[in-house]
Amino acid sequence: MTSYGQTVDRGPDIIYSSQEQGDSRPIPLPFIRESDVIWSTDLWKTISAAELFNQFFYFPYDEYINFGKKSLAYILWDAMAADEIPIYEDDELLIPLDNQVFLRRYTKPDTLLLEIGYDDDDNELYETVIRPNNFDGSEVFNYSLRETWFIGRQDSRQDSRRMSLAPVKESYRELPNGEVIPLGHLPLFWVPMQNMRVRSLLVRYTAYMDPTNSVGQPSWDWVFLNQHYEAYVTRESNTHDRKIYDYRQGLDVMLEAERIEDKVFEIGNEMWDY
Repeated sequence: MTSYGQTVDRGPDIIYSSQEQGDSRPIPLPFIRESDVIWSTDLWKTISAAELFNQFFYFPYDEYINFGKKSLAYILWDAMAADEIPIYEDDELLIPLDNQVFLRRYTKPDTLLLEIGYDDDDNELYETVIRPNNFDGSEVFNYSLRETWFIGRQDSRQDSRRMSLAPVKESYRELPNGEVIPLGHLPLFWVPMQNMRVRSLLVRYTAYMDPTNSVGQPSWDWVFLNQHYEAYVTRESNTHDRKIYDYRQGLDVMLEAERIEDKVFEIGNEMWDY
């Protein structure tokens, strides 16, 4: 008796597709009406890949030497460039950006004047150089995150949702004379984390939390649903729209961040004190 098996050609050097999580779909979250919420606040946080626990946010940053595996920065950037996900200019998701307009603006080449010497009359000579700007995911060390924390009227339980996320990189402005002016750490664009197009993207890609094992790793959607990261608070909802560093300095910034986070959890615990 002769048996036949199906052969699938996945390439000469791999035995399975390690990047995408197959046909996974994001788990729908319950719809919440405003009238069902008795308390709510927003927290803005920073996820730093410099923290040991968060290093999987940074690696692997070079997909060309890691068999197509991408860091979160490249996952978001590539999806943005392909118009797969919407992006916004602000963390409250009020100002939408056109993906292709943003892409052209970001990758627009710089025109630089470089001094190349002097002529016979001792006048300076310059050469115009066109330098392309390309996205480099290895420059993204931080992510800004806005979370909404709330308590439901029906069960008095505290819950939270990730609302918007932005890859952050140190930005500079280079003047024609070669002088570089630092602009600080700025978000590239904001992604709506409750949007199903975004969640469908994140659920397909693996977060490589264990660098010694390429299989059995969770998706990025799982990471954010379960808050599997370390982050520090930079701002809480307030009528003055102030960030912590607007009214605290030095060590007091960290202490104030811890105080805010403790306060939020205490509010949730107090709902169960009788």
